[in-house]
Amino acid sequence: MIDVLHFLGFGDGGWGKSLLAATLVTLLLSFSSFLVGILFGGVIATFRVGKYRALNIFGRSYCTLFRGIPDLLTIYLLYYGGSMLLTSTGKLLGWDGFIGLPTFATGMLALAIISGAYLAEIFRGAYLALDKGQLEAAQALGLPKWPTLRFVIMPQIMRLALPGISNVWQLILKDSALISVIGLVELMRQAQIGAGSTREPFIFYIAAACLYLVITVLTGFVFKYAENRTSH
Repeated sequence: MIDVLHFLGFGDGGWGKSLLAATLVTLLLSFSSFLVGILFGGVIATFRVGKYRALNIFGRSYCTLFRGIPDLLTIYLLYYGGSMLLTSTGKLLGWDGFIGLPTFATGMLALAIISGAYLAEIFRGAYLALDKGQLEAAQALGLPKWPTLRFVIMPQIMRLALPGISNVWQLILKDSALISVIGLVELMRQAQIGAGSTREPFIFYIAAACLYLVITVLTGFVFKYAENRTSH
């Protein structure tokens, strides 16, 4: 017990500050990926339900591709593919050596792309589940397209999609640990560093699991509150 307090404390030799800083990185990475993923998902869902065949095929291919290959592979392809392209461009301009993409931005983009594929299907399903009678009523009242979208369609899509959105948030949070493979020191990576430095893997991995669980439970309450609010 004394060892646990020492290693996870904030005094000399303690890793408390490092773990909390890494937890903040995990939160920032997950939240920014979530917001961009919602944007990607909304655009792809619009393509999927639209009348333009080419955009529909593009949206369907996007969802099939990024839901069909492992998330870790997507991260590797984006990071190393982008870095090789950047390195080749650098050599043309006279730079020597490997030029890596920024790990936070690359990780955020990778998670956003992956989550966007899942969110697109959630938004599409919610749109298809809408009561078409309400849309016809809005048209009968002469509402323009934007007010119809803002006040009739979007609130109902969000109500129907919220449980699925909550699941994708949990997916992003857990997948954020995968970004450690490209060098970003987030919570999982910091736990590995602490475990390797102290040779106390059990303490640091249990601490990381507890911090992930705290984030999951707290954000779960937020989504539950939002679901209750939108269900009335």
